[in-house]
Amino acid sequence: MKTITGIPASPGVAIGSAFLYVDNDVPEIPRYNMIRELAGSEILRLRAAINEAEEELRAILDRSKKEMSGEHTAIFEAHIMMLEDADFIRQLEKRISDELQNAEWVVWDMARELMGKMMASPDPVFRDRVVDINDVSKRVLYRLLSIKKISLADIKNDCILVAHDLLPSEVMMMNRGCVKAIVMDMGGGTSHTAILARAFNIPAALGLSTATTEIAGGDTIAVDGNSGEVTINPDKTVLSKYQKATVIYLKKRNEFLRMRDLPAETVDGRRFTLKANIEIPEEAESAADYGAQGIGLYRSEFLFLAPGKAAEEEVQFEAYRRVLTAMGDFPVTIRTVDIGGDKVLADFQATLEKNPLLGWRAIRFSLALPDLFKTQLRAILRASMYGNVRIMFPLISGFEELEQARLLLDEAREECRKKGQVFSDHIAVGTMIEVPSAAMIADILAGRSDFFSIGTNDLIQYSLAVDRGNERVNYLAQPVHPAVLRFLKKTIDAAHEKGIVAAMCGEMAGDPGVTAVLMGLGLDEFSMAAQSIPAVKKIIRKLNREDCGLLAGELLKGRSASENNETLQKWMAKRRLP
Repeated sequence: MKTITGIPASPGVAIGSAFLYVDNDVPEIPRYNMIRELAGSEILRLRAAINEAEEELRAILDRSKKEMSGEHTAIFEAHIMMLEDADFIRQLEKRISDELQNAEWVVWDMARELMGKMMASPDPVFRDRVVDINDVSKRVLYRLLSIKKISLADIKNDCILVAHDLLPSEVMMMNRGCVKAIVMDMGGGTSHTAILARAFNIPAALGLSTATTEIAGGDTIAVDGNSGEVTINPDKTVLSKYQKATVIYLKKRNEFLRMRDLPAETVDGRRFTLKANIEIPEEAESAADYGAQGIGLYRSEFLFLAPGKAAEEEVQFEAYRRVLTAMGDFPVTIRTVDIGGDKVLADFQATLEKNPLLGWRAIRFSLALPDLFKTQLRAILRASMYGNVRIMFPLISGFEELEQARLLLDEAREECRKKGQVFSDHIAVGTMIEVPSAAMIADILAGRSDFFSIGTNDLIQYSLAVDRGNERVNYLAQPVHPAVLRFLKKTIDAAHEKGIVAAMCGEMAGDPGVTAVLMGLGLDEFSMAAQSIPAVKKIIRKLNREDCGLLAGELLKGRSASENNETLQKWMAKRRLP
């Protein structure tokens, strides 16, 4: 018996026999030179392979439209768009003509180059999109090499699917009635494999690195998609534990589903708004499934995948439109791009920065590249006709930055008017409070903001001078540190004095252990990973506002994070809260 741990990608627990799927890799790619007279026929061979791959994808798309929501079929629509990208096809054909090399090599080499640039980003969202390029390029290569793949649709018996990597199309086509869980060496929580697994309610543990080398076909394995743990050949004790965990998980899931339509209301009648944070459009529907009352943070970075440039305006517009349509009347807050810091793409950064988290990032990046920024703003403005959109500017550190951003938004509006492009006249514009200087002048910023959203990840990091990615010091990043709580209180009070909403979209908002504290500080809206919504709602419905206010007042007077943690734990235990 052995346990390996990866990334919890789709909740649930499953026990079964391992089906090892390792035959999905392209063999060694041939590379050879041609005489110039053959370049034309080689280009025709490439075009034929691309057309056949596109036909195959359209068949998958047709099936996905029958079986899935529009948000998930968008994955395959995006793959078809890649194959229809005239600029990319021209680049492939030009390399064949100029370098006189075979089509297989050119496709593989260009895909490898693009994937390498995306993998160089520290941001997992960018890295997870590599699988889409891999999927499309492999589909063309299989056609060029005349390779017939093993199909996961042919699985006949119940199993746990174990693979090095899975393409979105493979997940779509597999026999989902037999696959009880997915275990993968690669992948993360925001990968399309993870998104599809959650859509199909299939437990998944990804990013295990060694799963395919440590698990043999036929092994009994237990998968916990809530923790990312995979136990190989579990003994009776572990099997019993997993069987009990399955019962507990289903009971909890049913309880959360029953709570979905209940308000986040305290026992004394105070209601709070709970929203979801999302990375990509496909997550919007699952947010609604968990009872989200809107999207409090739509991170737009995934649209900046192409090396050195953002997605074209039409591509951005379509992504925003999809989310707004999926959320109906609920508000969707789009954060303008937060490239930089720990999300640097090589082609956007001329030189390496010594302190990227304090450098050219977020709103600073956007203000330095006004044309790029206004492209995004125009796309958001146009999409506003399809729902209730709100715009939010990240990492505002002073009044001037907010004014400059709003000025460029006005210019984007005027450009839309000149083109005859319609947009809503009532779009709320908010400020992210994630820098101590912004919290200190929150009263000033509130005068030019329609709402605040507190980004606690950065606010805690900057307030306490703690690199949360540094394992030696990240223990100091304490959300109930008196300094952090005072920044929060000052920000929330400033918002209320100006009559605007105070929201929070950092990880602290989704932590049930501090929900009572945030309620007591006066927070109006919580935005978090969709899966966290039921647990936070459950806490809110057990408390009253007055008790929470007294708790917050006591913690604001605390001398240290450890003292405050002790006070909070005793307060929670007394009320039998988790």
